Amino acid sequence: MTDALALEARNIFKWFPGGFANDMVDFELRKGEIHALLGENGAGKTTLMNIIYGLYTPDGGEIYVHGQETQIADPKDALALGIGMVHQHFMLIPVFTVLENIVLGKEDQRGPLLDLSKGRQRVIDLSRQYGFDIDPDAQVGDLPVGMQQRVEILKALYRQARILVLDEPTAVLTPQEIESLFNVMRNLRDSGLSIIFITHKLKEVMQVADRITVMRRGKAVGTTTPAETSERDLAEMMVGRPVLFTVPKAKTEPGRTALVVGNLSVLDDRGLQVVRDVFLEVHAGEILGLAGVQGNGQTELIEALTGLRPPFAGHVMLLGRTIENASPRQLSELGMAYIPADRQKTGLVLPFSVSDNLALKSYYKTPFTKGWTLQETAFESNASHLVMTYGIKAADIHSQVYTLSGGNQQKVILAREIAKPIKLLIADQPTRGLDVGSIELVHRYLIDKRDHGCAILLASTDLDEVLSLSDRIAVMYRGSIVGELPASKASKNRLGMMMAGVPVPAIANNGRS
Repeated sequence: MTDALALEARNIFKWFPGGFANDMVDFELRKGEIHALLGENGAGKTTLMNIIYGLYTPDGGEIYVHGQETQIADPKDALALGIGMVHQHFMLIPVFTVLENIVLGKEDQRGPLLDLSKGRQRVIDLSRQYGFDIDPDAQVGDLPVGMQQRVEILKALYRQARILVLDEPTAVLTPQEIESLFNVMRNLRDSGLSIIFITHKLKEVMQVADRITVMRRGKAVGTTTPAETSERDLAEMMVGRPVLFTVPKAKTEPGRTALVVGNLSVLDDRGLQVVRDVFLEVHAGEILGLAGVQGNGQTELIEALTGLRPPFAGHVMLLGRTIENASPRQLSELGMAYIPADRQKTGLVLPFSVSDNLALKSYYKTPFTKGWTLQETAFESNASHLVMTYGIKAADIHSQVYTLSGGNQQKVILAREIAKPIKLLIADQPTRGLDVGSIELVHRYLIDKRDHGCAILLASTDLDEVLSLSDRIAVMYRGSIVGELPASKASKNRLGMMMAGVPVPAIANNGRS
């Protein structure tokens, strides 16, 4: 790493309806460094990078690339300047090969025909140079997520990128794939590339970054290095207050069996079996963590348990009652609560007010309804109480819920689901996209419910969350439960191997437990 700058952003500001996403932001990237851009969801870090990559036009400020002021109107301009971006959601065509995906838009021709021979050799050379070990003829849809990410990086390198922006690159990777990615990033840095690493994960920043810039509420609040800071200091910079990382969790004795899932199989929307003979039990007063890389059947399993998708085979029992064909309202009446993974699609009615969303599960009952008439005062009283109790930040209870931040939308769901007496809580990615302060709050409420005898099934791709909250952990891989173990005997490495399909006994036999 040198002091020479590969990229500099000065006084960048970008306004969207509702406020500034970037408010006079300064950012510097040195040649040959990994610079982490850290912040809560909504802090403005992705907006800043989308401006640098030409996806957004700034409302003010300047951008310099290798010391020259430049205007970046679109991604073509960025690529011409040697800036490549790997998005959180990959931009790949699954039915194309690795080679076809990489050269798409940059194909060589021999007369009227495509000539892939030059492209093939360059892809092979780049793969060898950086230790990617990718078969150019492999179909992308058949590759694991970690390898697909390498294809995205190769696409940028093929286009001669010298500045690489990685947007939340570890979101869907196992721990082993994350470590492999970090090795790739270090190799790229050592070969002279400059990398911007967008994330909200403190441990990863401390592990791989050379420098760290923290953003909060649209502003860059400071730049530091891992040697000069700590996870706690970074969290306080992100949130503006001290943050408790691990919520205290007392030992508990599980009670009666609340949920039984027996030999459950579920089909996806294409009619393919994506959940295979799953057996699970969740007891009162415990949290069962369901770990796995996204896309291994967790979504369809939870939809089947919550009445949103009919099972193909098997049975489900809640407190001794068969429920596999019950509706979501019937399940709610039986004491089930549900925090969905997609708060906007499944958890909220976005045009409705905060008050109405807080009563979605109860509006048809007393005191919200009298005869055929809705009681507005009951809605307002309920909303005012929950907004105050759960710290929901909204202009008022009549604000449309889509105007709230993601964290406050999640608090609306949380308040609605757990403020009432419940027997079973199914929490699917309950802290996805939340800042460290909101994560702390959600964890407190989950532990409190568990301590008061509620059974909780927690599905999460965040292994820190699973290890911190769970009493037992089950791992899903390709639609099946490949292992279950007490949280006290679990580790990130062990769970990561299971998430990749290696069963617990095999791990133990290889001495890697």
